[in-house]
Amino acid sequence: MKRLTLLFISSVFITAAVCAAYGQTKMPQMKFRERTLPNGLRVLSVIDKSSPTVTINVWYHVGSKDDPDHRSGFAHLFEHIMFKSTKNMKAEMMDRLTEDVGGNNNATTQDDATIYYETIPANYLETLLWAEAERLASLTVDDENFKSERAVVEEEFRQSILAPPNGRFFYAMDVRSWNAHPYKRPGIGSIEDLDAATVEDVIKFHNTYYRPDNATLIVVGDFDQKQLDTWVDKYFVPIPKPNLPLPRVNVTEPARTGEKRFMEYAPNVPLKGVAFTYLVPSSKSDDAAALRMASTILSQGRSSRLYQSLVYQQQLTTTATAGADLREDAGMFTFTALTVNGKKPEDVEAALRAEIKKLQDAPVSAAELEKAKNQIVTGQLRQRETSLGKSNALGRAAVLLGDPNRVNTELDRLQSVTAADIQRVAQKYLTDNNRYVIYYLPESERPKTSGNNPSTDAAKGGASK
Repeated sequence: MKRLTLLFISSVFITAAVCAAYGQTKMPQMKFRERTLPNGLRVLSVIDKSSPTVTINVWYHVGSKDDPDHRSGFAHLFEHIMFKSTKNMKAEMMDRLTEDVGGNNNATTQDDATIYYETIPANYLETLLWAEAERLASLTVDDENFKSERAVVEEEFRQSILAPPNGRFFYAMDVRSWNAHPYKRPGIGSIEDLDAATVEDVIKFHNTYYRPDNATLIVVGDFDQKQLDTWVDKYFVPIPKPNLPLPRVNVTEPARTGEKRFMEYAPNVPLKGVAFTYLVPSSKSDDAAALRMASTILSQGRSSRLYQSLVYQQQLTTTATAGADLREDAGMFTFTALTVNGKKPEDVEAALRAEIKKLQDAPVSAAELEKAKNQIVTGQLRQRETSLGKSNALGRAAVLLGDPNRVNTELDRLQSVTAADIQRVAQKYLTDNNRYVIYYLPESERPKTSGNNPSTDAAKGGASK
């Protein structure tokens, strides 16, 4: 225990020292160049000569919230199909163009965007720009590619949702927490919806969203700006802008008017779970920074409030976390805890409520606030150490926050958060009327008559509608 304490104290001092070295309140400014091509493609670039490498990052402004009704998983499906064949590339050629020269690539599907990247030696920049333009302009979306990647996505669902003891728990949190907004469809999709899809459905989705006027190309690293512009013009300008409408989700999640409770049951639950969810504003909100700071104080590290109270002192839970999941259209502030064997979910719920009340009743201490700011600043500084980290930060600002310069102002927003701000957002959003409570219990505890205890259909591979 002494060794762990010393390690923790050391890490706090190191974190504080790192922040102090950067003046604590100053983030190095990212000098980016922005232009928009005639076809609508937005291009952002940052020259960074610290390494002879370059990262290409392409953000498509389409995420799981844009999945068609009863076709959840389409955005996720295309994260996979984009690595298949094109008119001039064989399947998996993106791997060969990156990994075979010492680089790497990957992609991720979010609620609001789908993101693809490659980090490669700088002298391969032109090749990968051609490859990204190639799969934007001439991806092969056919029955063979669709069915092979659908099988991969469905297996991923089994591995990440059905197989883990807590997979259904976190799946249910999305399904249960949203009433109207399509955020209620978890990004991974469902086997039921994917099985019902046709290749015609998939082609329509691709034609609607994978287009230059719905994409942002970000290049960060060691390159010559004039040469980059020439290559971008050569490979991307010829891609036509389709004469199709670009739909946007315009659903507003209604305000909650009272607490709701849900009982979720699953066949493999070694540790029972308790979750609270609260509807909060989007990532663009003026309250976003204070909500992020509150979640950090509550659950970042072993000295956090939830760990100290529920895990260490009361020994009610094995884990206890809080999170500010702030998305483009709205956000969700969550609490999750897994009980220690033999402990009651009701006791865990009471302990979580007590910690929320403490946050509402009194301002956090100056030491807690300083530590939280140090933790967040250190994380951002570390992200900016790589070209990939820089490109991700710039992409989030441009696509999800609506202003690429937010990459240079977000730290100021976080640093300006006060203890009073944290107390205010806790009082405003973490209220009884805004709370949904989810218990996650073993199937053996399901009442014989369960009509009043709804559960997701995750055990069958589908989400509740």
